[in-house]
Parts: sequence; C-alpha cells; structure tokens
Amino acid sequence: MSVPKFANVQHSFHTELKRRISSYFEEVGKSQTGDYPIFIKAVILMVSFVLIYIHLIFFTPAVIWQVLESVLLGGVVAAIGFNVMHDGAHGSFSKYKWINSFAAFSLNILGGNSFMWNMKHNVIHHAFTNVDGVDDDIDIQPWMRMSATQKKYRLHKYQHIYFWFLYSLLYLFWIFVLDYQKYFKSKVGNMPLKKMKLSDHLVFWGFKVFHLFLFVGLPIYMVGFTSWLISFIIFTLVAGLVLSLVFQLAHTVEHTAFPMPNEATGKMEDEWAVHQIKTTANFATHNKLVSWLVGGLNFQIEHHLFPKISHVHYPAISKIIRQACQEYGIAYIEYPRVRYAVASHVAFLKQMGRAA
Repeated sequence: MSVPKFANVQHSFHTELKRRISSYFEEVGKSQTGDYPIFIKAVILMVSFVLIYIHLIFFTPAVIWQVLESVLLGGVVAAIGFNVMHDGAHGSFSKYKWINSFAAFSLNILGGNSFMWNMKHNVIHHAFTNVDGVDDDIDIQPWMRMSATQKKYRLHKYQHIYFWFLYSLLYLFWIFVLDYQKYFKSKVGNMPLKKMKLSDHLVFWGFKVFHLFLFVGLPIYMVGFTSWLISFIIFTLVAGLVLSLVFQLAHTVEHTAFPMPNEATGKMEDEWAVHQIKTTANFATHNKLVSWLVGGLNFQIEHHLFPKISHVHYPAISKIIRQACQEYGIAYIEYPRVRYAVASHVAFLKQMGRAA
C-alpha cells in the first residue's frame, strides 16, 4: 500500500486551529512546552520507580508486599511512559532539546527502543491514524480485528472477552518480540524503517542487554528465579494492560472512523486535521487524577492535533478546539468517564468480531 495523501484545502481547518492556539499562548504568555508541574511529576515518578525497584530487589519483601509493589511498579512504568517518555519523544516535555532527548531515552531503559517508537508512533501513527495497512497500532492480526477492512476469523467473535489477556501481554511482546521484528525486517508494519545510524544500532543492542540485566539477570541473582518470575509477570502484565487500554480508548471505540484512501488516487477524503478528529476520542477529561496519571492522553484529540504542545496545556486548549469543531460542524468525540470509554471499546470489539 502506498502512502496516503490528505486533501489539500486552501483555507484549512488546521490553519485556523493553529491561529487560535497561537493567539492563546501569546495572550497567556506561556511556553507551549512543559513547565514546572511536569518536571515535578517526572521526579515523583522516577523516584518512585527507583525506590520500588530497590525495595523489591535488595530488601526481599514478604509475598503480599512483593505482589502489591509489583502491581505498583507496573503502574509507575506505564505512567513514566505516558508522562515522561511520551512528551519527551514529541519534543514537548521541555523547551530544551537535550532534556526532551533525555526524557524520550527513558524508554530504552524500560526495555523499548526510542528509534522504533519514533518511527511507529510519531511518524506513522500520528500521520495516518486508523488507516488500515499503514497505522501499525490497529494491526493486531490475526488475533484481533480492529477495522472493518481487516479479515475476520472465527476467534474474533470472542475478542471482546479475551482482549484483556492480549492487552496484558503488550509490554512483554513489545520489548521481547516486536522491536526485534521491526529491527530485522526494517519495517514498521508495511512501512519501511528509516535507515539506522551506527549509534542507533549501538543504542538498540546496548540497552536491550542492559534491560535484561536490570530486569532479569540482577533480580534472579538477588531474589531467586521463582520470586523474580512472580514479580516480573505481575509488573509486565499490569504495565501492558494499562498502556494498551489508554491508547486503544483513544482510537478504537464506537464513534471513531477508520477511513481508507481512494483506491485510484491514494487520497484521503478529509484534510489531515479533520481526519485526526474523526479518528480520535477523548475520555474523562474532567477527572484530574486520570489526567495526571495518563499524562493528558485522555485529551487525545488535542494531542493528535498539537503533539508538540505539552499535555499540561491540554485542558486549556481543549476549550478552543471544541469551540472550533462546533463552528465547523465537526463531531468532537468524548466520553465523560473512563468506564463509558471502556464500554464503548468493548462494544466496538464485539461489533468488529461479528460484522461482515
């Protein structure tokens, strides 16, 4: 499949949005990147990760505490991904490039690879959201059917039941399978991978080995295989489930679209910004705790339109975007509570598993 092209509109909706958002930041006199709250949050999360890790590895807590701390570690790892790595990778964590690079680099320590993430997420997913055959985020075949254009198998009839288990495996598959597939195939889905420099290869292999030492070798040496295995399985399953749910609730729900390019021209029907709004949904945007924990990724519409703006500004700019959508007659998809978004995702999976 060739790379789709978006409609070229003379007076685009995106241009108007950028004008309004730019005016807002000029009026309030704020930088579009993160400010002190995001740095405080990053410190809290990173320190929490280090303390939990040290206590689990070097102080051998009782089984009940080991289980609880492993659950907490999974949540903290996911939160670091949402709040630190994600903003850093988009260049919105700080106005300083080196700080953004440092924040994005946290992914390498946690077992992923920042080069692969940039290609998969920043380049492909953000450009071609929900476009089957291009957006790797909706390619979970043959295990799940995430678009009406994908082939349906018998097992998909039950995907709304077993998705919990598959989503929990995301983190394990990501760090031990998917990154290596991309590396050796030099592709992200059907899209060719950008050529890696020597430094990219060294970071890939160096930090894959370091992750194995940090999360496998050293823990087994310190606490034994069985104790390590219990904690490792718990923390990776929790991290995988949380990561999967947050990203899936943003795009694979009942009201989001899955447009395809015209077969003859390769062009999408809408301009890029309108496409992003139609394929994206917000959830629980008035819940400050949820917003804090998921790094503003419950404001996915704002994030997809302005990925280089830090998530700390999403509540403010969401009012501007919502108003513009209303004026232009564009549906602004939002679920007021997390459980409503989860219910819609389940209903979507059921529909995909049974529809022709």
